[in-house]
Amino acid sequence: MTKYVGLIIVSLSIAVWAYWNGLAEAFSRWGNQEEYSHGFLIPMVTLYILWEKRGVILSSAGQPLWLGVWLVLIASMVFLIGEVSALYLLIQYAFVLVLIGLSLVIFGKGTRYTFVPILLLLFAIPLPYVIEVLLTAKLQLISSALGVSFIRFCQIPVFLEGNVIDLGVYKLQVVEACSGLRYLFPLMSLGFITAYFYRVTFWKRLVVFLATIPITILMNSFRIGVMGVLVDNWGISAAEGFLHDFEGWIIFMACAVLLFILIWLLEKLTNRKQSLAAVFAIDPIVVTSEDKNKLAAGLANIPLLLVIAILFASGIASQLLDQRSEFYPEHPPFVNFPLQINEWTGKHEKIDKDVIKKLGMTDYLLANYSNHQNETVNFYVAYYQSQRKGVSPHSPRVCIPGGGWEIAKFERTNAAGHPVNRVLIKKGEHRQLVYYWFQGHGRVIANEYTNKWYLFLDSIFKNRTDGALVRYSTGISTNEDISSADSRIISFMNESESHLNNFIVN
Repeated sequence: MTKYVGLIIVSLSIAVWAYWNGLAEAFSRWGNQEEYSHGFLIPMVTLYILWEKRGVILSSAGQPLWLGVWLVLIASMVFLIGEVSALYLLIQYAFVLVLIGLSLVIFGKGTRYTFVPILLLLFAIPLPYVIEVLLTAKLQLISSALGVSFIRFCQIPVFLEGNVIDLGVYKLQVVEACSGLRYLFPLMSLGFITAYFYRVTFWKRLVVFLATIPITILMNSFRIGVMGVLVDNWGISAAEGFLHDFEGWIIFMACAVLLFILIWLLEKLTNRKQSLAAVFAIDPIVVTSEDKNKLAAGLANIPLLLVIAILFASGIASQLLDQRSEFYPEHPPFVNFPLQINEWTGKHEKIDKDVIKKLGMTDYLLANYSNHQNETVNFYVAYYQSQRKGVSPHSPRVCIPGGGWEIAKFERTNAAGHPVNRVLIKKGEHRQLVYYWFQGHGRVIANEYTNKWYLFLDSIFKNRTDGALVRYSTGISTNEDISSADSRIISFMNESESHLNNFIVN
């Protein structure tokens, strides 16, 4: 039996070694982003559940299933694609698939008791930055709106502008950290674990898991509302320091309590005869010598040896791929972009260093151009030398609402001979017209997801992921027709794009 346990340890060790780049990136984000700090606990919970279920897993173990070999082979293909493109998400999901494949090879039909605990590891995988930014922006707006509703319920006059809560004397900025993600991911993990141990019909489990989303949003909004009430009564110091952090812990614990109150209500309404403790009973652990012999017999098989060989080959391939350096084409710095373009005269604007670091861009252009009629167009280009590690342009569709602007109209159209996103935005009585697109590798693309797909292909076949976000915007005066603003932007686009193409490498 000992030598077969050794085989299991060897296969897991090789898997960790081969997939280390993706796992290390997850560890890094667990430590650096509070939203994923619960990630350190998830593997330990998975190990605990597997240990607690070891009796039933071993007793139900059967002959190795060849499906596990195929799953590991598919996972290895996904893994290599992730290594080439440096999409850590693919590597991390492939690792979970490898664990399922190993379970099928080691325990056979007993995998039905290991499948869910292994799936729990998915909650430890950080979201791609592009999805995280979009989700954060949406949650910020929802939490701000609901929080303001609570403040108004307390008879406090307040005005909401995007993510800025204006209390008159004080203004509260609902920043990304207050979006609720730092509660949502841990609570969803807790909901999944609770649903697993909750021995009832599937619909009840599903309700418990899905309820974590509205509970988080409502409680985070309540937290923002309470913050507004405290600031209105005791000043801005009530929203800073220890009180702010302590309030965050209270809200998370309150979310957990509400989750268990929901379970109590479900049992009271649908299952009055059985106690709450009964639906969370744990199986007794019984491991017989017969179970151990069954496992040992199952492990003496070709499928496990094949899986070990596939994992080892994947690890060698990843080492070779790590030696491949990404191609960075030479890029003329935007500081040299002409400020005189025919009748248009520009003036450079600067972006704060902290903002540049947050956006992760390599270079940028931000300038206001005016013509002889004193018409102004703001020109912004965010250039990224590499977008391999999740760093990419923030879509204006996400950033615009966060700045207090409302998207009144959005459409994809063609201008100056290529596709663009045309956006009319409003803030009170102010209006602006925005044109933007994504450009790089000789392509001009309006759809951000199509752009991501091409970047993925180019990372594999061209070994490069450089590119830029290009944005033109202009204000619309009170009595001005929108068609005049369109003409103004298109006129400057026609004049400036020939110069722009010299700074974005094909």
